[in-house]
Amino acid sequence: MNKIEKRLKDLNIVLPKAKEGVGAYKSWAIFSDNIVCTSGQLPWENDVLAYTGKLGKDVDVETGYDCARLCTIHAIAQLKEATGGDLSKVKQIIRVEGNIQTTANFYNHAEVLNGASELLNDVFGDIGIHTRTAQGMSSSPLNSPTLIYLFAEIEK
Repeated sequence: MNKIEKRLKDLNIVLPKAKEGVGAYKSWAIFSDNIVCTSGQLPWENDVLAYTGKLGKDVDVETGYDCARLCTIHAIAQLKEATGGDLSKVKQIIRVEGNIQTTANFYNHAEVLNGASELLNDVFGDIGIHTRTAQGMSSSPLNSPTLIYLFAEIEK
């Protein structure tokens, strides 16, 4: 068991199988040389969304944090797929992009996206430190509160 798998186990995280996409696009990720970009990940639990709605109306910040964390678990599953099942091939998490479905007067995007960032830092340690952007949106695919995208450098 490599150190990334051990951290996941210590955090009681079981990665799901990488999900197929819900649209007409590359389903899990695409490479450009040794950089992998995941498709936007939703907060799935089994085959249903664990959360739906807008931050600032239907979803509070704490739940939004959990939602971003769950999306990131799916993004890590996509990275595992991209590395042929060996997360030790992840050299660096480069960037996290978070799209957060919100009301017009919601301003706690960073607190929500911390659910993704803190998980990546806990799982990957120093190579999990990344740049990020958090953007609000008025609607989202399947009414998901969050979508998380990862960019990572992979050892090929």
